[in-house]
Amino acid sequence: MVTNEDRMNCSVHLSEDGTRLVLIDQTQLPNRQISLTMDKAEDIYDAIKRLAVRGAPAIGICAGYAMYVLAYHLGEEDRRDYDSFHAAMSRYADYLISSRPTAVNLSWAVKRQMALIDANAGKDPEELIKLLKAESIAIHDEDIEMCTRIAEYGLSLIKPGDGLITHCNAGPLATSKYGTALGPMLLAKERGIDIHVFSDETRPLLQGARLTSYELTKAGVDVTLICDNMASVVLKQGKVQAAFVGCDRIAANGDFANKIGTSGLAILCKYYNVPFYTLGPLSTIDMDCPTGDDIKIELRDPDEIRNMWYQEPMALPETKCYNPAFDVTDHTLLTAIVTDQGIIYPPFDVNLKKLFEK
Repeated sequence: MVTNEDRMNCSVHLSEDGTRLVLIDQTQLPNRQISLTMDKAEDIYDAIKRLAVRGAPAIGICAGYAMYVLAYHLGEEDRRDYDSFHAAMSRYADYLISSRPTAVNLSWAVKRQMALIDANAGKDPEELIKLLKAESIAIHDEDIEMCTRIAEYGLSLIKPGDGLITHCNAGPLATSKYGTALGPMLLAKERGIDIHVFSDETRPLLQGARLTSYELTKAGVDVTLICDNMASVVLKQGKVQAAFVGCDRIAANGDFANKIGTSGLAILCKYYNVPFYTLGPLSTIDMDCPTGDDIKIELRDPDEIRNMWYQEPMALPETKCYNPAFDVTDHTLLTAIVTDQGIIYPPFDVNLKKLFEK
């Protein structure tokens, strides 16, 4: 049973009076924890655009709440009847989706709220606003419950005293409550299970340094931050008993895309015989995507390598840079997939198909 306290403890939630959107500005972490409180479309658009809120589930939660908050603050002219209300909310929907057109959870949540409005055609706007609020809370609650189940399944793979390693950030900031890959670690802490975590810094955007080590430290989890190229050392020294990483998309054969550097860690784990797990909701699995070769990889700005985090550039302006956002880990390197519906083991092409047939 999800409580209001559970929601309020997430990085995205409603204000105490239930009329505004509140989120932690992730661009300010780890040095400053600043909460943004918003009720204007332009401010919400900007927060999504500049990654003040990031992580697919968190963006979806944000979008669900945004549609309700914007509806709540509509002027009298836009609330006079159903048609006026629908037209105003359609404009907001298009505007919000344009902030990050490739963010699937953003458009999914906005369209879910618009579908609710469409399904209640002709109703009074005041009633529709109440329905939008209830639906936005439902979106949030579903994610909390999903993350809790993933954390429970993942925890079953951990023994007291284990050393774990993770890459990038798949914790509460990017989702809700426990997160996905960090869920078992946070749940272990809650239940008094002694573990130690190594967090890859995750170049070039440093999500592991700025966000993962921040979340685990704040939760009281014993965590050590390492550079990405130090993973082989701690693995060779026997300090790691399992790897837990998130996933952005899983193909039908078990290949999966995650933040750049994940496949390299998987190769190291295979060499040192360390179990390697990816954790994510069932919705991450794309059965229409046959293999990892069919996953399109986004190329990001080369200046993230040359300039970001430095007072002066670390390479000449004319130096070529290759900056893929993700890589694809081959299913042969994967020990299991941990989902909200259970743990899936090889052969992945067979067992993933069976799961969806159920």
